[in-house]
Amino acid sequence: MSRVPQGPDDQTARIFELEREVDQLKEAVASHAVVDQAIGVIVALGRVPPDEGWVILKEVSQHTNIKLRHVSELILIWGRSGDIPDEIRALLEILLDRHGPTQIPGAPPLE
Repeated sequence: MSRVPQGPDDQTARIFELEREVDQLKEAVASHAVVDQAIGVIVALGRVPPDEGWVILKEVSQHTNIKLRHVSELILIWGRSGDIPDEIRALLEILLDRHGPTQIPGAPPLE
């Protein structure tokens, strides 16, 4: 299969397209890191397994109609400062009661 030579305009357009793809990938990686960290906060503070942390994070996003990344950022702030919007705090409490806490192996029974 032979390639048709591209002119300067085609090459410039392709460069812009590739730069846009790189920017989107960078944002996706950064967003993924924020989401993973928020799951970690939910796991640690809520004493739930990681898969339940993901479910809780996703449900908070869906029920509040706030983007997953933004909910994740709010949860990271909550983990550092204890501050979180009342609507998200209330929903987190409900979801954590529903999904956890789990029993830590070797720990005394929960009362």
